[in-house]
Amino acid sequence: MTLAELVFVPYPGMGHLVSMVEMAKLLVGCDPRLSVTVLIMKLPFESNVGSYTNSLATTVASDRIRFIHLPREKTEAGICWGNFRAHFLESNKPHIKRVVTELADSTRQLAGFVLDMLCITMIDVAKEFGVPSYVFYASSAAFLGLMLHLQSLQDKHHVDITEFKDGAGELEFPGFTNPLPVKVLPPVVLKTEAARPVLEHIRRMRATKGIIINTFDELEPHAVRSLTSLGAPKVYPVGPILNLKGKAEKKAHGGGDDIIEWLDEQSHSSVVFLCFGSWGSFDKDQVKEIASALEQSGHHFLWSLRRPATTGKVQLLRDYTDPKEVLPEGFLDRTSGIGRVIGWAPQAAILAHPAIGGFVSHCGWNSILESIWFGVAMAAWPMYSEQQFNAFELVMELGLASEIKMDYRMDSWMESDIVVTADEIKGGIRKLMEETGSERRKRVKDASEKSRKTLVEGGSSYFSLGCLIEDIIKNMP
Repeated sequence: MTLAELVFVPYPGMGHLVSMVEMAKLLVGCDPRLSVTVLIMKLPFESNVGSYTNSLATTVASDRIRFIHLPREKTEAGICWGNFRAHFLESNKPHIKRVVTELADSTRQLAGFVLDMLCITMIDVAKEFGVPSYVFYASSAAFLGLMLHLQSLQDKHHVDITEFKDGAGELEFPGFTNPLPVKVLPPVVLKTEAARPVLEHIRRMRATKGIIINTFDELEPHAVRSLTSLGAPKVYPVGPILNLKGKAEKKAHGGGDDIIEWLDEQSHSSVVFLCFGSWGSFDKDQVKEIASALEQSGHHFLWSLRRPATTGKVQLLRDYTDPKEVLPEGFLDRTSGIGRVIGWAPQAAILAHPAIGGFVSHCGWNSILESIWFGVAMAAWPMYSEQQFNAFELVMELGLASEIKMDYRMDSWMESDIVVTADEIKGGIRKLMEETGSERRKRVKDASEKSRKTLVEGGSSYFSLGCLIEDIIKNMP
């Protein structure tokens, strides 16, 4: 049997790469007609992504998924995040063309490209091979709707969306039932130089065969329904796509068992977990405020504290050799009986633990889906990208989270001039941990139950995945 071969092009950040690999596993597990080649682009600096991707061959069981690592390209020193991504993708196009040319054989027929939402420019490569492109959207249906709406406002209604940068007022947005405060719009659409390529990506996305979204109908019913009126191509809500076992990621970072052992000693729902994603870090002043809040709150805690990247450099975070260098003097001794400060955290394993009673999160979409899956209530502390928008959706639109600081924001160098006070943080933690039996917690539990049903036979995501597979086969050249 000739297999329909899909070429996956994930962006090599953990939040994007892991979910796309899980999507590939889901596809080949559902249909024996499909095979997938995942092309691994290498960031121009050493990172945990490299360790994770090297371990994939031994952790993915199917012989219909293969991983090809592309050569590492050098990147100009001092380039900021906004320019880095475009340069990085462009430098990888020749490698992708070469590899795809060599893929053809008698047992596999190229069926299309599945592109990460950050890799839309790779549509050009798919066109050269005469095959369709699909987008894997690793964020919410609501955020996809927002980007389509903003692009339409500019192109069809001649609205200069960068004028929203003063943060005042509200925006009527079809994806929400509530008016959207412009202060939660992602910074990238508020700067002329950055907004231009982003909106061009959205224009090009409209011309793809479909958008695979890591969400499910029951979580975002209004947002999913609104996408048709916003001019989206066919959408496939197939989530939640999660790496719940996390074995490869655990190998990449090493360890995590001692954290679970510590949690085993804690009471049910007694621990607040603070974790801010692959890029989330704070300066010394903010670290001291968090520490003070945790000490005053009286709640048991598990805090993932990461060292900020060097200013002016594109690099991943590292753990502190000794966190005492940024924590208040004596903090670790005073809190030794109620809390732990760690570096990298095995997030899914921690959220799955019955001792966790609340999650202070940066509101990355994967983290949101994991927290919902395990039924853990959240407190929103967004930091960058679309996280302020995600926080608004969680808190105001869906009623699934409380708030720490919804308008906290970092710049393109991952720095912020806002310091959230210990009193604000303490109040948020106490609200999160002490509102047992609240309507919010009931909603989280309900969403958790629905997230587990949607991917099994009869569920909405199961049905959507079946439609995607049939359309992939039908659209083959």
